[in-house]
Amino acid sequence: MSSHQPTLFGGSKRLVYDEAIELTLQSMQAYGPGHDHWVFAFSGGKDSTATLTVIMHLIDVGRLAAPRSITVLYADTRMELPPLSISAALLLDRLRVRGVRCDVVMAPLDKRFLVYMLGRGVPPPNNNTFRWCTRQIKVDPMTEALQQRIDELDGTILMITGVRQGESAIRDGRIEMSCGKDGAECGQGWYQQVLPEAKGIRGRIATLAPLLHWRVCNVFDWLKVYAPMAEYGGWETRAVVDAYGGDEAQEINARTGCNGCPLASRDLGLETVIRVPVWSHLSPLLRLKPLYRELRLPRHRLKKTGLVRPVVGSEWNEEAGEDLPVFGEPEIATAKNKQRMGPLTFEARLMALDRVLAIQAECNEAAIRLGCPTIDLLNAEEEARIRELIAAKTWPNGWEGDEPTADTPMDTVYADGSVQPIFL
Repeated sequence: MSSHQPTLFGGSKRLVYDEAIELTLQSMQAYGPGHDHWVFAFSGGKDSTATLTVIMHLIDVGRLAAPRSITVLYADTRMELPPLSISAALLLDRLRVRGVRCDVVMAPLDKRFLVYMLGRGVPPPNNNTFRWCTRQIKVDPMTEALQQRIDELDGTILMITGVRQGESAIRDGRIEMSCGKDGAECGQGWYQQVLPEAKGIRGRIATLAPLLHWRVCNVFDWLKVYAPMAEYGGWETRAVVDAYGGDEAQEINARTGCNGCPLASRDLGLETVIRVPVWSHLSPLLRLKPLYRELRLPRHRLKKTGLVRPVVGSEWNEEAGEDLPVFGEPEIATAKNKQRMGPLTFEARLMALDRVLAIQAECNEAAIRLGCPTIDLLNAEEEARIRELIAAKTWPNGWEGDEPTADTPMDTVYADGSVQPIFL
């Protein structure tokens, strides 16, 4: 970049007068007053953190009028990188002190990632046919929490997100189709008058992405330099920067994800974190991904025998709190389903539980020694629930637990029902 080229923060000490901030301010001034309540969708990542702290700063310095109420909904998947979860907790505590409603949104206990996998026995997700995690631990809980908050409020709601152009090709495609909706220009933020996922709220809620036009360098300049300064709020955002590579965050431009994400080919987010010296003690977390990969092996899972019980209907189950399938008499499986691998064995679940707890203990012993914050991959309630579900011999729907392990040699069953015996 040439020395004469203008930057977001160059040429003016007061950030609120710079172009990118002015566009964000114009966006909020254009759409904010039309809504009684503002609700922030907060993930703890760089973009949502920048969005939340910038707008709170604009309110604090008198450039932006506050609405009747502000709510922050923090999506806690229980799988976030530690610097992000720690920074999010500090930020929420700060906001609560000043009277902002902050709700931590988590999946119900039995549907959290490790409880669902190790307690119920559901295998780790994959990118092909079994990607169950994102909707279950993030999307559904946030949608439900938003609906609940809307039901509590009278008047109109503005849902504020940290979406930016350039975050991903897929997301940008959606922005290009939508950024002109309702008369909005890209520079004013991506404004939509209806949130599609929520039900029964047409006309009451809109979404706005007031940092849509920010570049990644703008985000990191705010989080690293300006947000921590007293005149801009004194926000504790350094840990967020660390999650993206610390002082080299802008150059690395890393994407974060869950600890040991089973869907990613490499644990790039965690690898980036542990290269920052203050977080290097978290290196044992790198053993999570190999563990999840190991759990997909045949010896740790059950397998269908070639007979399946077809679903003939469903009925409400009071204990489960949901509709569960009703099965008919066993019949030959289809070619797609015959002898498919299924849930984790009890032995595999206990093995994985012990290893996760050992990884957590190793990280925390080092953290205490170094005076760093501790982590909890599994808290006491979650560990107890996993052990309770295992003791109750819990299996996913459609499995009885008497099926053989997937590494057991078996006859081949074809789609027409014919069987080719295995010769031992």
